[in-house]
Amino acid sequence: MKIENLADLHVLVRTARGGTLTAAARTLGITPAAASATLKRLEAQLGTRLFERSTRAMRLTSQGQILLDYAQRAFELLAEGESQVDADRGALVGTVRVAAPSDLTRNLLLPLFDEFMLAHPGLQLQLSVADRVLDVTRDEVDIAIRFGTPADSRLVARMLVASSPVCSASPDYLRRHGTPQTPQDLLRHNCITFDRGGRRHRAWRFCRDGQWTEVRVDGDRSADDASLAREWAVAGAGIVLKSEIDQRRDLASGALVPLLTEWQTEPYPLHALLPSGRFIPNRVRALVDFLALKFSAIPAASAS
Repeated sequence: MKIENLADLHVLVRTARGGTLTAAARTLGITPAAASATLKRLEAQLGTRLFERSTRAMRLTSQGQILLDYAQRAFELLAEGESQVDADRGALVGTVRVAAPSDLTRNLLLPLFDEFMLAHPGLQLQLSVADRVLDVTRDEVDIAIRFGTPADSRLVARMLVASSPVCSASPDYLRRHGTPQTPQDLLRHNCITFDRGGRRHRAWRFCRDGQWTEVRVDGDRSADDASLAREWAVAGAGIVLKSEIDQRRDLASGALVPLLTEWQTEPYPLHALLPSGRFIPNRVRALVDFLALKFSAIPAASAS
């Protein structure tokens, strides 16, 4: 028996992504009982089990994985067709789902998103603001904007701006504790750390005259939200090592003072990440092109 209702495949896809029928039902706006019934009907129509069920999660069977791959491609082809129709009408429509770091979003991206949306009133923006790294190939994300060098070969990375972290502290902190002159001096200071890629970033690296040195810093504050680390530094709580783009306003106003300026730090470029094997709608490409253009206009001194 063939699949009778294409919409049933949405339950398969959402369950595979969320790991449970409850998560799938919540996303689809139906009850868990309805989601369960849909999945059972789909399995009956195909004559095979699609998931191994447990009390905590549901795992795809090998047959379920095969159907999932084809279902995702089917939905991508439908999206491609819709996109082509929209392109013929000369307008961008639909939802763009973006994940971006919290501090970068508040300091720089929000007005850029507003400008883009104003130019394309047919679009909706779904923004996930967090410093945790979402899986672009699995999660509901069209574009992930992230610092660092992508390690996942399944992603297409377009660099938006080349940048490096800047070590900084508030004038008040420096008056009370002195100004570090070398990276080793940081060992005697309260250094504020935050998570990078799900891990606390304590190994700060500096280079001078071609020689790299690594200092494992510590302090009384750390956070999984990088914006909090910057705010603590502005409040005089300690020293922070963070992208200059995130600090540009505080550095320009004097709320933060750059430190160890004769030392280089490791490159920490900003990328727009997209899944390599997925159809990219025109609306997504347009947003990436727009952001790349805006970041190219940032003065070089603010991007390094």
